[in-house]
Amino acid sequence: MSDMNPDSPTSPSAVLSSPESRATPSSRLGRRRRVSRGSTTGSLDAPFEDDQSVGAAADLDLDRDEEEEDGEELFGDAMENDYRPISGLDRYEPDMLDDSEVDAMSETGRRAAEAAMRKRDRDEGRTAGGRMRRGLLYDESDEEEEDRPSRRRRLAEQAAEGGAEGPEDQLESIENLEDLRGHTVTQWVTKLGPRTEIYNRFKNFLRTYVDEKGHKLYMEKIRQMCEENRSSLNVDYNVIALKEWVLALFLPEAPTEMLAILDQAAKDVVLGLFPQYERISKEIHVRITDLPLMEDIRSLRQLHLNQLIRTSGVITAATGILPQLSVIKFDCNKCSYVLGPYVQGQSNEIKPGSCPECQSNGPFQVNTEETVYQNYQRVTIQESPGRVAAGRLPRSKDAILLGDLCDTCKPGDEIELTGVYTHSYEGSLNTKQGFPVFATVIMANHILKKDDAALARTLTDEDVRAITSLSKDPRIAERIVASIAPSIYGHEDIKRALALAMFGGVSKNPGQKHRVRGDLNILLCGDPGTAKSQFLKYLEKIAPRAVFTTGQGASAVGLTAYVQRSPVTKEWTLEAGALVLADKGFCLIDEFDKMSDQDRTSIHEAMEQQSISISKAGIVTSLQARCSVVAAANPIGGRYDPSMTFADNVDLTEPILSRFDVLCVVRDTVDAVQDERLARFVVGSHVKNHPLNTEDEEQQHQDDMPQSGTNLAGLEKIPQDLLKKYIAYARNRVNPKLNQMDQDKVAKMYSDLRKESMATGSIPITVRHIESVIRMAEAHAKMYLRDYVQEDDVNMAIRVMLESFIDTQKYSVMRSMRRNFSRYLAFKRDNNELLLFILRQLIHDQAVYQRNRYGTEQETVEVCEKDLADRARQINIHNLQPFFTSQLFSANSYRYDDKRKMIAQSI
Repeated sequence: MSDMNPDSPTSPSAVLSSPESRATPSSRLGRRRRVSRGSTTGSLDAPFEDDQSVGAAADLDLDRDEEEEDGEELFGDAMENDYRPISGLDRYEPDMLDDSEVDAMSETGRRAAEAAMRKRDRDEGRTAGGRMRRGLLYDESDEEEEDRPSRRRRLAEQAAEGGAEGPEDQLESIENLEDLRGHTVTQWVTKLGPRTEIYNRFKNFLRTYVDEKGHKLYMEKIRQMCEENRSSLNVDYNVIALKEWVLALFLPEAPTEMLAILDQAAKDVVLGLFPQYERISKEIHVRITDLPLMEDIRSLRQLHLNQLIRTSGVITAATGILPQLSVIKFDCNKCSYVLGPYVQGQSNEIKPGSCPECQSNGPFQVNTEETVYQNYQRVTIQESPGRVAAGRLPRSKDAILLGDLCDTCKPGDEIELTGVYTHSYEGSLNTKQGFPVFATVIMANHILKKDDAALARTLTDEDVRAITSLSKDPRIAERIVASIAPSIYGHEDIKRALALAMFGGVSKNPGQKHRVRGDLNILLCGDPGTAKSQFLKYLEKIAPRAVFTTGQGASAVGLTAYVQRSPVTKEWTLEAGALVLADKGFCLIDEFDKMSDQDRTSIHEAMEQQSISISKAGIVTSLQARCSVVAAANPIGGRYDPSMTFADNVDLTEPILSRFDVLCVVRDTVDAVQDERLARFVVGSHVKNHPLNTEDEEQQHQDDMPQSGTNLAGLEKIPQDLLKKYIAYARNRVNPKLNQMDQDKVAKMYSDLRKESMATGSIPITVRHIESVIRMAEAHAKMYLRDYVQEDDVNMAIRVMLESFIDTQKYSVMRSMRRNFSRYLAFKRDNNELLLFILRQLIHDQAVYQRNRYGTEQETVEVCEKDLADRARQINIHNLQPFFTSQLFSANSYRYDDKRKMIAQSI
């Protein structure tokens, strides 16, 4: 080629500008051989320099034709012959040379041309995410692809290594990943091409995903995870489905294989940011959250085997944390050769066959130094008590927690569990059943606690803003009370007590020595048919955590804890009872009076010290039972007798009564007006909630229904979802202090109450009642999200305490006590409500007088205005005209005759 003219088409400049100049020497030599063959048949138009060179080239080609079919000998003694110059063959086909003149291209023109070529490649399916598909870089035919020597050599090497793969196993593009080509999902994701593509896509997803606010969400999560030295990265399934739907499609079908690929991709992303993080955590685990479909434990079937599932329940038992073999190595006791490593699975035990060094069959000993262990814990998850259908026993499943999931939950926690539903061989089941039966377990991937703290952590910024704006309402406490059990008419005192219990006080534990509870205990006692059980059922639904039980169906160990032998470790373990399961929540006990005295005394410690001491089977320990006890009881004989004290009406001992902060007495009194309004409310509620009603019909019936209460009328109710978030936010983030509390007022009230208690012989007043006032004041401050307890909070707590105490008295004592403590009871009561209460008493007395005098019920009962004015002046109310014109006055069927100065009510 040295004699070539620089201006000729075959000059070096032309060669460099030609696509052929980028070919490898081996490919160039291959083309030279093809040219020589073509010259003998006369297929080339370009003449050679002389016939001798042609003959020499032909002889050389024929000598190697049998030894090297394609003219390559990259390995061997004569491999340098492939690269010696051959003047007769160092020529190129003229039809492959572009000798046209090309002008210099500007930078702008070059970019436009590159953009046009990229668009052409995309239209032809050449690119995938910026990468060129294999096989489309050059437009080669299938025959040339099959005959390429480098490909045949690579296939031969793979066959020699036992890893030959077909053409379909090469790296796939993004368009072809979902095409399974007849394989199952599990088989498909284990192949090299799909596995590499899934790996690359997930890495790209973690690096590039941007949320609505413009933040790289998962890069920030990875940075936060590394700051906290954790090894779990939570990834939302719905986000994966939105951005990488193919991965979301494969994930539930082949979870074990997919999670292994995702873990490796996440680990590489983490090590790209923090190269030394492997010294802190050897593994990075991807935790899948918010799987759309929630399965019940009792609905798990063979269909769900080896699938990714999400279920919920309560942890009832947990083993200790044990070391589990992950990667195991063995020592040969005869020659000390180290066998392994072997990856230990969950279902079978690895046992080496023979030593490759000395060919002996053992014995082998585990090499404890080089063997890799991981944490292992087995827990039992049971259906939540409120979700079990009537007449059925709650089902349970075992779940295996590995790695950093261990000790994330304890017995009593209500959790949402995401994991792989799989089976394990259980020898005892085969022995019992007589044929192959497999036990099923859930390999946990993600655990979410469903308590108020977890709910508060999941609140969005919009939720926090809505909660903060709601707390600025000056009547927020009344709105919260009006929103408690809106389907139950009246009972404002019970609703206020339940609202205070749901917000709760602040627990104190100075120096970790003496703990003072912050939870309120409430007892509802009264006549049947007054919605006591409905209040408990409502509380079970809205409370962050609640366990419902009945006195007849609960035993002492069922309420506290019991001991049984663990089937896994064969050790004695504690099983949690209802009070332990309700830790940091509510334990709701219906039919409290039906419990035996022995069972009832077992909860004395839990109600005050909020712990349960156990000394059984060599286990001496104390369990946490930090919960509010809300109980409902019926009086002796079925109905409450107001002529007797509370202690005489209820078969409960003084120690258990003193542990209740609020005693709510519910009486079923006969009042014609109130009974009519109650009947209208119940009928309207049934009409409104018919399953076939439309939204417009429901709203129309809602407007026609009477208001469920007196002082609560006209208040806008809070939606139940927002109310639940508001309660969780206040319980978790608000802890009001007592710096500004009026201590003298509480001391004076306590001394007066002690005197009345000794004089009337009713329930005893103890120091616990002072603590009850403090707890209720803190709970009332939480309703307003205050940082300090104010005077209004103390006044409201005193009012609730006095109403609770006065309602437990005899009817004869009750009226005098209301008069003595009227300055406390009138706090935050509307004057109209107080006047309505007085007017009802006057109407009732007048109706009794007329019935005794005339012997029959009168249709209209009249009361003189002067009598009402005299009673009103005793509570410092001097103007009655606003009451006569109020909606409350007319809603209760009262009429005022201005000429006669009489108040009449039609019965």
